[in-house]
Amino acid sequence: MLICDADVLGHGRCDLRIQDGVVAALGRFAPFPEEPVIAASGGALLPGLHDHHIHLAALAARAASVACGPPDVLDGEALHEALFMAPGDGWIRGVGYHESVLDALPDAATLDRMVPDRPVRIQHRSGRMWLLNSRALDQLLAAGTPPPGLERNAGRFTGRLFEEDAWLQRSLGSTPPDLGTTSAALARYGVTGVTDMSPRNDPAIAKHFAEQRSTAALLQRCVLAGNLSLANTSGEAWRLGPAKLHLHEAAFPAFGEAVAFIKAAHQQDRAVAVHCVSEVELVFALAAIEEAGAMPGDRIEHVSVASPQLLEQMARLNLHACVQPRFVAERGDRYLLDVEPRHHPDLYRLGSLAARGIPLAGGSDAPYGSDDPWLAMAAAVSRRTAAGAIIGPEEALDPEQALALYLADPLDFTRERTIKIGATADLCLLDRPWAEARLRLTSDDVAATFVAGEIIHQRVNEPPIQSKPGAEPTA
Repeated sequence: MLICDADVLGHGRCDLRIQDGVVAALGRFAPFPEEPVIAASGGALLPGLHDHHIHLAALAARAASVACGPPDVLDGEALHEALFMAPGDGWIRGVGYHESVLDALPDAATLDRMVPDRPVRIQHRSGRMWLLNSRALDQLLAAGTPPPGLERNAGRFTGRLFEEDAWLQRSLGSTPPDLGTTSAALARYGVTGVTDMSPRNDPAIAKHFAEQRSTAALLQRCVLAGNLSLANTSGEAWRLGPAKLHLHEAAFPAFGEAVAFIKAAHQQDRAVAVHCVSEVELVFALAAIEEAGAMPGDRIEHVSVASPQLLEQMARLNLHACVQPRFVAERGDRYLLDVEPRHHPDLYRLGSLAARGIPLAGGSDAPYGSDDPWLAMAAAVSRRTAAGAIIGPEEALDPEQALALYLADPLDFTRERTIKIGATADLCLLDRPWAEARLRLTSDDVAATFVAGEIIHQRVNEPPIQSKPGAEPTA
């Protein structure tokens, strides 16, 4: 395939030839006989974007779920209506609940008043808690023994289920969802690779991902992070990623257990990725990594609240950081209300991390945030909340730095993927030069996406992008 007259990142305006799935040549060329031609007409040609922190199965399940929190649902009346209007007559699966909707975490009795005749389970926005009504409790308890994470008050179950996704899935008889629709949506954004960061990823989910890749339901290249057992399986359909240590301030593991987990991951020649959304979690994580001994590629996920002193410690340990810039736009107004004012400058830092030489990469945390990386890039540049407040303007990145978050090598954030001869032809073609696109940072500009030179997305309502030599190339 020949892509003609593209604004190729790092090379300027030129042609690019793809052969056997790799970039074979850069320059100015006539097409080979019968070679497909794509006229870029000066559009930017970028390396394909990589989402470095995503939860694909949960994102796929969201399509069949009811939104139960901001921005779709803001109060109890709206929540009642959303649940009442849920289609079907069986289970209702809600997502995205936040305490601001009812000024509290509802119990089973509260949900019963909204939906008395159907089982309801609503996932908290954090992804770590489910809220159940009485019908849901009855069905789940009939299927098995109550787990430790099912809250009791005065001997009665409240309907609040903490950190028990595996029990919930077993009780419901759930199977991993098809990823086809989710993958196609990511392709429309120019995403050619993902790192799935579920801490429960194991050989069984790895098999599902391999099957989804083999059937082309999952179009993107995939890195799987997860638990230590992932190292016991292998396959060409995915690459082994870091071991995920999912900290929660309300229920830390024993410090020695955390240190042992990190050492065990390192013995597997795997870095660790530690979930840190509070200052206390970050303090715990850095202490555990320091005790275990850091290895190249160890990373902190989110770095949601970080003082300058903790950033210095991260730099000293040579840690990497996977950040979610979009949360400033999606949740910033809530953060300004809920987070202590002294921590406002510490929220979702970017510039301070980069200034200390901490290698960065960007992730969506979808479905707990938007899966569109261009929205995240725009948020990294503007630092603007939905209501127009600016959080940490000194933490803003320029458009090139924001783009680079999604061009990092998924296993080594110190390396940036570039377009060069011999590189795999995972590419994102925009419909305008980068000089224009950098001022917009919108997925509306993505015209086509390629993995190993194969088109996995072509924008609808466009003329055919392939043409025979001798004919006028089309865009």
